[in-house]
Amino acid sequence: MNEPQTVVCMKWGEKYGADYANTLFSMVSRNTARPLRFICFTDNTDGLSDGIETLPLPHIDLPPSHINKAWRKIGLTQAAPSGLTGRFLFIDLDVVITGSIDGFFDHAPDASYCVIENWTQPGSGIGNTSVFRLDAGSHQEVYDTLMADPAGTVGRHPNSQTFQSRTISSRVFWPPDWCVSFKHTLVPKFPLNYVRPAALPPDTRVVCFTGYPHPDHARDGVWPEDKWYKRLRKQIRPTPWIEEHWR
Repeated sequence: MNEPQTVVCMKWGEKYGADYANTLFSMVSRNTARPLRFICFTDNTDGLSDGIETLPLPHIDLPPSHINKAWRKIGLTQAAPSGLTGRFLFIDLDVVITGSIDGFFDHAPDASYCVIENWTQPGSGIGNTSVFRLDAGSHQEVYDTLMADPAGTVGRHPNSQTFQSRTISSRVFWPPDWCVSFKHTLVPKFPLNYVRPAALPPDTRVVCFTGYPHPDHARDGVWPEDKWYKRLRKQIRPTPWIEEHWR
C-alpha cells in the first residue's frame, strides 16, 4: 500500500474557526486520488471533523506583537515540528482548492522546498507561503535563525515569508498557473471589476486569499473596506464558482 500524502494546516487564536479547517479538509479530500494524512496544528481542537489528525502548535518564541501573525508558520521548519517527520504539503486555511493536489507532491521530486512565487514580487526570489512543500528538518536554519534573535529578526523583515525566502538558499517555485491570487490574479482591473466576475483559469489548483476579501466575501461580491476612497476601486462581482469548490 502506498504511503499517505501528508497535508498540514495551522489554526490558532480566533481569526479562523474550526469550519475553515473542516472545509479545507473536505476540499483536500475531494481533490486527491491517493491515501491522505491530514493534520491540523492547533491550540483548540473543538469542532474539528473526524479524519483530521491534530497536533499541538510547534514551539516558537516570538515577540507579543507577532505571536498571532504568520510568523508562527516558521515553527514548521524545525527538525520535527510536534513530532512530524517526512515530506508534507502546507496549505493556508483561507484558500479555495479547485483542482488536484497530487501534482504538488510529484513536482520537482528532489527538491526539499517548493513554494509559490509571490505574485507581487516576480523575479525577486520571494515565495508566498500560502502553499509550500517541505521535507521536515531540511531547512532548520530558518527556525534556528529566528530563535537566535526573535525580536531582531522580525524587526529586519517585513513579513515571515520574506525572511523564509531570504534564509533558504535553494527553492523551487510551483508552475505559475497552479496557485493564483484572487485579488492580484483573478479580479478584473478597475473599472472592469464593476461588471465582470473573476474567472477561474482551467489549470488553477489553489486560489489564495491574502488579506481581504475572504472566500465568503468574494463568493457574495463584497469587499470589506473602511476607507470610502478605496471602496471606489475595491469592488467585486459575486463569484459563483467559489460556492461550488469552497465546501
